[in-house]
Amino acid sequence: MKDDSPMQYGSYDDEKLAVSRFESMLKTNDVFFFDSQEFENIIQHYLELGKVALAHKAIKLGLEQHPTNTTLKLLQVELLVFENKLDLAEKLLDELYEMEPTNDEVFIQKASILSKKDQHEKAIDSLKIALSYTNDPSDVYSLLGMEYLFLDDFESAKSCFLECLADDEQDYSALYNVIYCFDYLQDPDGAISFLNDYLDGNPYSEVAWHQLGKQFIEKKMLKEALAAYDFAIICDDTFIGAYLEKGKVLEALGKYNEAIENYEITLQLDDPTSFAYLRMGLCHEHLGNDKLALSFYRKTVHEDPLLDKGWIAITDFYLKQKNYQKARYYNNKAINIDSENVAYWKRSARINTALNFLEEADLAYKKTIELGNYELQTWLAWAKVQHQLGETEDAVHTLLQASEFYPENPQISYHLAGLYFSLSQVTKGQYHLKNGLMEDFDSHIMMEDLFPKVFNRKSVKNIITAYKKPSAQ
Repeated sequence: MKDDSPMQYGSYDDEKLAVSRFESMLKTNDVFFFDSQEFENIIQHYLELGKVALAHKAIKLGLEQHPTNTTLKLLQVELLVFENKLDLAEKLLDELYEMEPTNDEVFIQKASILSKKDQHEKAIDSLKIALSYTNDPSDVYSLLGMEYLFLDDFESAKSCFLECLADDEQDYSALYNVIYCFDYLQDPDGAISFLNDYLDGNPYSEVAWHQLGKQFIEKKMLKEALAAYDFAIICDDTFIGAYLEKGKVLEALGKYNEAIENYEITLQLDDPTSFAYLRMGLCHEHLGNDKLALSFYRKTVHEDPLLDKGWIAITDFYLKQKNYQKARYYNNKAINIDSENVAYWKRSARINTALNFLEEADLAYKKTIELGNYELQTWLAWAKVQHQLGETEDAVHTLLQASEFYPENPQISYHLAGLYFSLSQVTKGQYHLKNGLMEDFDSHIMMEDLFPKVFNRKSVKNIITAYKKPSAQ
């Protein structure tokens, strides 16, 4: 074995040097000696890069040179867990436990295996044992918190992340996780109280001010939220998230020009984002600056073609102007990018109906339903289009499907009555008309708009008259 001691390279970065020497060794027939710490650095380096084969080689050689080193064996366990070889990892951990029954890392790795097996309660038990042996409780509390999150035990998770913060107030990962727990517990008041206490000791924490602003928004306390975002910006005048959130609050307060100013700052601080472009477009639309609004909407979809809100904004802009041709043009472009977006198909149905492209509207409504949009107006509008296409039986079938989602609904009943009378199925028409009159008598007037010929039939008028007296009493 060639003794190529690292001591002579003391002026270089230890980890980089160790990796360089190890890779040099692999290219030759020589075997260099590495101390256990160097092997740890080499293995961690390859694990972080996901270079599993090289990590395996380093562990194999490391254990040949340091066969009793527990840390190397624990890294071997970590690698086995990464490869999902859980049984083998557990066997190795049992051997390590016999050697070092008070090693906290043994219990941490055991918890990792149990967590992978979805045995989160057992993982928690193992981490609690690790907590009694560890010199770094903060890391264990963080792992405990994540296990509690898997179990949706947000109170316990919150307590664990609070322990992390007690150890290190600058642990922003723990801070975010505490707020995450408050959010899931639907406790904005608790979050606000916690953040105020935290800010008493950390008044220059832009992250805490930012999170406080979001909690105020949850409470619809917009002026307080605005002040919180201002403080976040005072703490860090390059904090893009604070400018974006402040802009949204200013929009809600109707201060569109000020909102635009904040969004513009984000464009100066970093590369432009589709979100900032979109918000600026919406602000300009509110201000009546239609050309500018369109310009920013186009920038939005150019910056991020997958952002559905951008396509929806530009489509809705033309819909408000009743410029259905242009609305159709942009909505079709959106559908070509994402044909499974129900919001696009809803608009396609509405646009094609307005243009009297009824076959295209029929297809769009069908797609909307297939994608899981079961709103009542979607069913009713689809049935109306089918009836206009002369597919009245299909319209009946559509509304019978709708009635499964909206039983005893007067709008469906009156629509079905009109359709059945149109098909000369008088008995069924009378049945649904009576149902509608019992469900909501006053809504019968919709039949006059939808089916005027049916509504003016003497037999239909007689049924309506018969139900009018009881409802007036």
